[in-house]
Amino acid sequence: MGKKGFTLVEMMIIIGIIGLLAAIAIPNIVRARREAQNRGCIANLRQIEAAKAIFYIDNDTNPTMSDLVPDYIKSTPTCPSDGANYIIGTPSIIVKCPNEDGDRHKLP
Repeated sequence: MGKKGFTLVEMMIIIGIIGLLAAIAIPNIVRARREAQNRGCIANLRQIEAAKAIFYIDNDTNPTMSDLVPDYIKSTPTCPSDGANYIIGTPSIIVKCPNEDGDRHKLP
């Protein structure tokens, strides 16, 4: 009995513990990632809304995204969830972006 190593029962227990930890951790990581993407998208929406307002005050016309970049926004932002471009309307319409569910994020 000079052999060293783990028994089958010990290996099964270790694999079970690792599986249990993965089952707990993976959904939390996915949820945290989705929440971070949503917050990033809302931050982008606020930045675009502020740039739209400043452009409208300066020029008294409704801007397009090409009007805002690079003078009012450094570069064209995209939605962190799926890389989609933002939809810009008139100053009374909220800037929107599609999220992974097909719905639209809106400023709170």
